[in-house]
Amino acid sequence: MSWREKAVEEALTWKGTPHRHEAMVKGAGIDCARLLIVAYEAAGVLPVGACRPPHYPHDYQLHSNPKYLEWVQKYCDKTDEDPLPGDIAVFNFGRGPSHGGIVLAWPKIIHAYVGMGVIVSDINEAILCKKNGESRLVGIYRYRGG
Repeated sequence: MSWREKAVEEALTWKGTPHRHEAMVKGAGIDCARLLIVAYEAAGVLPVGACRPPHYPHDYQLHSNPKYLEWVQKYCDKTDEDPLPGDIAVFNFGRGPSHGGIVLAWPKIIHAYVGMGVIVSDINEAILCKKNGESRLVGIYRYRGG
């Protein structure tokens, strides 16, 4: 099984887990950043326990703060190629990139969303778009080791 298949498989096991800021306990809570971590750890591309984002406030997206994207860019590069399973879709909420999900089969992603938990969404759904219907997608990021 490829690392991409393993990442997707692991992310799907978290489906239904509530969204909890900075949590990482299956069935109890996880946030979108940590969902990416557990999927990539299960895929073997990140060493287990080696990658933990520093504390960030619950409302960090309301501030001009590039930390989410900086963290993704430690391991991934933006790609203009067609999204593949296991790639990361990054979205702009608030003042900058602050949300992400694992690509399942484009345009479907799995992500941990506030108030909804870990869900599968189409990137064109209202929750991932601005009120005027414009996409919040910043870009697709691909693990640079694969």
